[in-house]
Amino acid sequence: MPLAGLFSLSTVATILRVVIEEILEAWRINNRINLRLIAHISDAGMRCTLSKRGGRNVVRQFAHLHYVRIFQLTRRAKPLAKGARPFATYDEPDRETLAGALQDSSQRIEEWIRLANKGAPNIRTFKRGLVPTVSYLIAHESHHRGAILLTLKQCGHPVEKRTRDGIWDWNTM
Repeated sequence: MPLAGLFSLSTVATILRVVIEEILEAWRINNRINLRLIAHISDAGMRCTLSKRGGRNVVRQFAHLHYVRIFQLTRRAKPLAKGARPFATYDEPDRETLAGALQDSSQRIEEWIRLANKGAPNIRTFKRGLVPTVSYLIAHESHHRGAILLTLKQCGHPVEKRTRDGIWDWNTM
């Protein structure tokens, strides 16, 4: 049974506002985790890679996250991608540039979520909806964070335990 059949329309509207705010907060937490890691990885760690064939080092994996955000905006919310600068494949931005780009693209993704929720024209999500779209983005970034942490550990530059454990405490992120 649809929510409207169980609750008043004003209650349904309130529930939807709360859910969207929680989705936005999950996205913000995801981004804060990325920024915290960037701040706590050593310079040597940022250059680490497990690839023997020119695969991404740690800084390029973070740059890839920004690239994918802009790519998705370009395909699904073109006006929000305007003026955004994705990094090229082999760019290795400094820490400040990288964090600034991720913060900028994160805010653009937030606006995409808001506009998609409102059904704005020319703003699309995955065919299955807004929640699967945001879930994909967070899962993609989480995958790369796992690869980054493994790379750092294997290369002898692990992040401190407090940072490593802290990324799982979403109540304090």
